[in-house]
Amino acid sequence: MRWNDIKHEPCSIARTLSIIGDRWTLLILRNAFLGMRRFDDFQRQLDVTRHLLTDRLNLLHDHGILHKVPYQERPTRHEYRLTAKGKELYPIIMTLVQWGDKWMAGDDGPPLNYVDRQTGEPLRPILVDQNSGRPIDIHQVKIEPGPGLDKALEDPEFRRRWMALLPS
Repeated sequence: MRWNDIKHEPCSIARTLSIIGDRWTLLILRNAFLGMRRFDDFQRQLDVTRHLLTDRLNLLHDHGILHKVPYQERPTRHEYRLTAKGKELYPIIMTLVQWGDKWMAGDDGPPLNYVDRQTGEPLRPILVDQNSGRPIDIHQVKIEPGPGLDKALEDPEFRRRWMALLPS
């Protein structure tokens, strides 16, 4: 499978990665969550080429994760603001932060501390099941085919690749 074809996979992980699965895109999102909005600020802080940044910002805009708001005329310049869809990525970013703080911070410790605005206590995110309220753990999850998989399984090549992943 080619990287460009990943967005067509009947897999929520693959489809999501087709939008945010690039290191520059994740860093753009990190900066957006830290309050950055302007192209020149993203470019300066990330030290990324203008072409690459334009491509990633357009991708996030086209998928409704960021929206453009003009802040200057002649020439027209835009800010990039998180949409509701974009803000729903925050728990994913926080989970990556937590993993990085635990496994990648080294002896110096985490570079940023995330604290609750009301209590001032450090945040310790966990992923919980919305129905039961229990933390999600790899050992309690059972995978079953969903309705979006039926049509894809009609393709013999896809079926061959995916049958090994599906529960028997």
